[in-house]
Amino acid sequence: MGALTSSQSDYELSADTILELLANRRRRYLLYALRGQDGPIELSTLAEQVAGWEHDVPPEEVAKNEYKSVYVSSVQCHVPKLADAGVVDHDEDNHTVVLADNFEQLEPYLRIVVKDEPENSTLHTALERDAGEGFFRQIRENVARLKQ
Repeated sequence: MGALTSSQSDYELSADTILELLANRRRRYLLYALRGQDGPIELSTLAEQVAGWEHDVPPEEVAKNEYKSVYVSSVQCHVPKLADAGVVDHDEDNHTVVLADNFEQLEPYLRIVVKDEPENSTLHTALERDAGEGFFRQIRENVARLKQ
């Protein structure tokens, strides 16, 4: 995997960039799936997970056309946009993606927007399982603080 250039990894994300990156649900789902991963993950695996969350079914039950839609849009649009912002590193040769340095700037906002995701869904269940109750408690506390 190629190293990130300084123009990708050494700058502060603007508010406009952060809002643009998080404005698309499919990009948020890609980021949720990448959180907590220790290393690169195949884009096909990410697409299965995202398609499952979008259709609220386990990844193995995703229809081929639903998977293909997520995969193609991820390759052509979402992953390049995240990579351009230095949020992910995409190895095009191996078709893998991993979080990059600038994700740290985006994560606090990702924790806030997760409150808008469906509560009784496979996504919510996965996030709760992966992060424990502390993740959602922290989100609720942050939201309460913002409302004051």
